[in-house]
Order: sequence, then structure tokens, then C-alpha cells
Amino acid sequence: MNDRKYLLPKKSVFNKIVGDNDFELAFADFLEGCDDIISFAKNYDEVRFKIDYKKADGSISHYETDFFVKLNNETTYIIETTGREDVNDPLKIERLKQWCGDANERQKRITYKMLYVKQ
Repeated sequence: MNDRKYLLPKKSVFNKIVGDNDFELAFADFLEGCDDIISFAKNYDEVRFKIDYKKADGSISHYETDFFVKLNNETTYIIETTGREDVNDPLKIERLKQWCGDANERQKRITYKMLYVKQ
């Protein structure tokens, strides 16, 4: 039996948002209530959007951001949420910022922005 909590959103392409923790579910519920957001999605393993980055120990790893939020047809936020910050979180966020800049340089149709939300 699966005891994981979930949200049934109206603004997502997915019919259920399953959070990795209570903070993610609370954030998804917040997004659901925002009038200026067209749609959002939780980044699941099946979506496979991962960003590589250099960890504090120098090794290369990757992480999956938490949410994609579409404000309008021109602006999409990629959002990372965290409850307890660890030594690699600032490195992940710096890499996400770089990824958005690179994506914006390569195309002009959508502006990607990053947001880091601490609990």
C-alpha cells in the first residue's frame, strides 16, 4: 500500500502531484492557487530532466529540479525547493542559473528563469 501524499491539481498536465516531502506538496498547492501561473509540473524521474554539476568534492553528478512553472507563453521558471540545505545545494543552484542562461542564449522563443525556494 502506498502511503505517499499527493495533490490533485487543475493547473498541471499530470493528474496527480506526488511530493517527495510535505514541503513539495505545500509548494505545489501554493502554485495551484496562484492566479498568475498558467500551468506547472513536478519533475518526476519519468520526465528525466536532469542537470549535471560539479559537487563540492569535485566529482560530477546530476540532480533533478523540482518544478516547471509556466507564467505565460514566453516565460517558464525552473524551480528547486529545499528543506535542509547541504553543501552541494549552492553548487546546484549556480549550475541551474548557468543552464537557464545557456538555454536563453540558444533560443529566443521561451525565457527560462530559475528560482530557489527554501522552506
